[in-house]
Amino acid sequence: MEENQNKFTTMIGMGLIFLLLYVWMQYSAPPPKDPQQQPTAQQDTPVAQPQPPQTTVVSNSPAVLAAPDSLRTAVQLAQYGAFAGASVGTEQLEVLENDLVRVTFSTKGGRIKEVFLKKFEKINTDTAGQDVHSPVRLLEDDKNRFEYELPVNGVVNGKISSGDLYFTPTKNGNSISFRADAGNGQYFEQHYTLSPDNYKLNYSVGGNGLQNVLSGGPLRLVWNNYLDKIERNQTYERTMSSVYFKVDKESSDYCDCKKDDTKSLGEKPVKWFSHSNQFFNTAIIAQDFSFTEFTGETKVFTDTDPDLKLLRTSALVNLNNGSANMTIYAGPNEFERLRAEGNSFQDIIPFGASIFGAINRWVIHPILDLLSSFIGGKGIVILMLTLLVKMLVYPLTYRMVLSQAKMAALKPQLDALKKKFGDDQQAMSMETMKLYSEFKVNPLGGCLPIFLQMPIWFSLYRFFPAAIEFRQHSFLWATDLSSFDSIMHLPFELPFGAGSHLSLFTIIWVITTLWYTWYTMKQMDSTAVQNDQMKVMKYMQYTMPVFFMFFFNSFASGLTLYLCFSNILNIVQTVVTKRFLIDKDKIMLELEANRNKPKKTGGWRQKFEQTMKEQQRIQAEKLKEQQGKKKK
Repeated sequence: MEENQNKFTTMIGMGLIFLLLYVWMQYSAPPPKDPQQQPTAQQDTPVAQPQPPQTTVVSNSPAVLAAPDSLRTAVQLAQYGAFAGASVGTEQLEVLENDLVRVTFSTKGGRIKEVFLKKFEKINTDTAGQDVHSPVRLLEDDKNRFEYELPVNGVVNGKISSGDLYFTPTKNGNSISFRADAGNGQYFEQHYTLSPDNYKLNYSVGGNGLQNVLSGGPLRLVWNNYLDKIERNQTYERTMSSVYFKVDKESSDYCDCKKDDTKSLGEKPVKWFSHSNQFFNTAIIAQDFSFTEFTGETKVFTDTDPDLKLLRTSALVNLNNGSANMTIYAGPNEFERLRAEGNSFQDIIPFGASIFGAINRWVIHPILDLLSSFIGGKGIVILMLTLLVKMLVYPLTYRMVLSQAKMAALKPQLDALKKKFGDDQQAMSMETMKLYSEFKVNPLGGCLPIFLQMPIWFSLYRFFPAAIEFRQHSFLWATDLSSFDSIMHLPFELPFGAGSHLSLFTIIWVITTLWYTWYTMKQMDSTAVQNDQMKVMKYMQYTMPVFFMFFFNSFASGLTLYLCFSNILNIVQTVVTKRFLIDKDKIMLELEANRNKPKKTGGWRQKFEQTMKEQQRIQAEKLKEQQGKKKK
C-alpha cells in the first residue's frame, strides 16, 4: 500500500483545487447563450436613461423648404432659437492623424465619426472557421450619438441637441475647431487637438456669448455607442466590455459586464468614464472640473446581432468661465499608457478584482513586461514565467516529494495495519494517524505547493484575455495567445460553451494531466484500489481533466500554454527529485530517529485521535443499541 495515504490526501487536494477552479470559472466565465433572448439594436429600450432633447427636426423637411422664406425662418427660430442658422447645412468630413491613429470628424454635430487605429487589426471568423482580418475602427457606427443638450432661450422644447446642428470647421495643423453660429458673434464651439505620439485628443467645449443664448446651468452630454465586434472570441469580448467610471477619491467601478445594467451616481463627482471593449476603449477625462449626475448603461446583444453591445452614458458638464477642458482617449488598453493618465485609469483593463487583480497589475504584468524586453516571442515569455514560478515553489515541491518518500517508507507498517484492521476504516484511519505522529510524518505535505500556486492560476485566468500585449501574438499553431487556439473547426457546437473548434493546447494539458495522474498512482497496490474512497478519488482524478477540457477549450491559449508548460515542468521536477535527490536509506534513518524522540503532548494529532476515539465510542453505543432492539 505504498504511498496510499499520501495519494489520498493529494487527491483530496486536487479535488478541492478543481472544485475551486470550477466555481471561479463559473463566476468569471461568460453566461450561457439564451436562445429565447434575441434582442436587436432596434428593439432595445433604455431604462431610466436621460434621453437626448426631444426636438423635432423640421428645418430640412420638404414642406418647410417649399414654404416661403418668412415661414421657414419662423419655424427654424421656434425650433432652434439663436442657432436657427446652424440647423441647415451639408455634412462634411475632416481628419486629424498621426502615426498611430486617424480621427475623422463630422461637421454635423462637430463630433468624432470614426477612430482608425493604424497598428491593430480586427479579427472575425467566417462560417468555415477561417480568420478574417480588417482594420480596427472605434466609434464607427452610424447609429452612434455624441451630443450636448443646449438649454437655448425661446425654443419650443426648452433645449436643442448639438447633434442636429451643422458646425463650421477651422483646421490649424493637428488642431481643429467646430463652431455652431448663434448670430451677432455668438457661437458654441468644440475644439480638438490630436497629440503627436498618443491616442488622445485635448478637447474643450465652450463658446462666446453663450450667457445670452443659453438659459444657464451646465450642459448635459449624451453618448450612445454601439460597440463593434472586434475579437475572434466574441463571447468573451462581450463579457469583458462595459462602461467604466471613476468617482473622485473612490475606487473605479463599472456596469455589469454580463447583463443589462444601469448605474446612476447623482451628485457624485466623476473624473472620467469610458466605453471599453475587451482590448480598446474610448474615454472622456475631465481636466478642470468633475462630471455630475452621471448615468452609465449597458445593453447586451446576442451573437445574431450586428453589434456587440450598446453603451450609454449621460453626465452634466460644468462650464468654468464659459468652457470645460477634457481629454478624449480612443485607443488600445495598454497598461502603462493608461496608467500615465492618472486617476487609476488603468483599471479599465479587466484584470480582475481583489487579490487576483492586484497580482495581475503589480506582479505578473511587470514580470512579463521585463521578460518581453529581452525576449521576442510571447510563447517563450510564458515559458520563462512558468520556469520562474516553478523555481520559486521548488523548495515546497521538494518537501512534497520528500513527504511522499517518507510515507512510502512506512509501507510495511501500513500493510500491517491493513491486515490487522481489515475493513474497519475508522480504526484504520486512527491508527494510521498514530503511526504518522509516531514517525513525525505530515500526510498533508503534498498539497501545499499546489495551493500556493492557485492564486497565480486564478490570476492568469483573467490576465491573458485582458492583456493586449498578447493579442495577435502567435506561438506554434496558436495565432493569438489572447484567444483560443484551434487545430480543427467543427460543424457543431461542443457542450458547456466550448465552441465549435478543438484547442490543441487544451488537449495537451489533458493528456499531460492524465499521464501525471497515472504516474503518481501506478505504485498503488490492489488493496488500495479495493478501498471505495480511493476508487472514487481515483476516478475523480481521471475524469476531472476531461471534464475541464470543455471549459479550457475556449480560453485564451496563453493560459492553456502556461498550464501545459506547468504540467511538463512538474513532471520533470518530480521524476528528477525522486530518482536523484531523495536518499531512501537516509529517510529510513531519519524516521527511526523521529520515532525514538520524546513524544510531545497536545497538537492537532492528539485532537484528531481524541475525535476518532469519540466517534468510535458513539458508533459502538449505536451498534449496541441496534443489537438490543433486534433481541427485543
